[in-house]
Amino acid sequence: MMASGAVTASATFLERRCPHPVDALARDRAVRRYRDPRFEAMVVKVFPGEHYVSDSPEEMLVTILGSCVAACIRDPMIGIGGMNHFMLPESDDGQWGRASARLRYGNFAMEQLINDILKQDGRRERLEVKVFGGANVLANGGCIGHQNAEFVEAYLKTERLPITAAHLFGVYPRRVHYFPVTGKVKMLELRRRTDLADLETEAWYQRSLRTTEAAGSVELFE
Repeated sequence: MMASGAVTASATFLERRCPHPVDALARDRAVRRYRDPRFEAMVVKVFPGEHYVSDSPEEMLVTILGSCVAACIRDPMIGIGGMNHFMLPESDDGQWGRASARLRYGNFAMEQLINDILKQDGRRERLEVKVFGGANVLANGGCIGHQNAEFVEAYLKTERLPITAAHLFGVYPRRVHYFPVTGKVKMLELRRRTDLADLETEAWYQRSLRTTEAAGSVELFE
């Protein structure tokens, strides 16, 4: 079994790269982990281009999604699960020099998350998959959100991995809370004007890419 809360290699990428000019983003990364008394859980934030796998019942994985998609996958038999957060549907080779850069693409992000669970004695036929995001919310973002949503549905169909819960497409961003050991999900659609500030990380990440080579039940917040 893996050590509780072990982070995969991709989750260190955002912390290694050059600082973001917006101080708020740097502060957000600095508080990646914190205790949330409302949920009696240790929050682990998953940012764009990252994934995280855990077997700790104390951890809750949290991400904010606009046009991005997050897959929440676990093996319920062994109590190990994880979340990814990808920005673009797919790349044929993703050869941008480092593995974590490839994880911004859905095909690499999905393979990495699934493989990391299987490496911890997970079984493919037992995997429980829940997917979220893919909204068309960003200015000048075209239909990238819906393309991401279509990609993850097609990918999972091709891989013969049934989706047990989904909240995809639409026009509103989402905040997703995922408990990787139990598979419980809480999701909030961000419809208030003040909520849109939460998308700064994703919006900046999408802009930065232009400068490089380039169904089951879900409990909603009230």
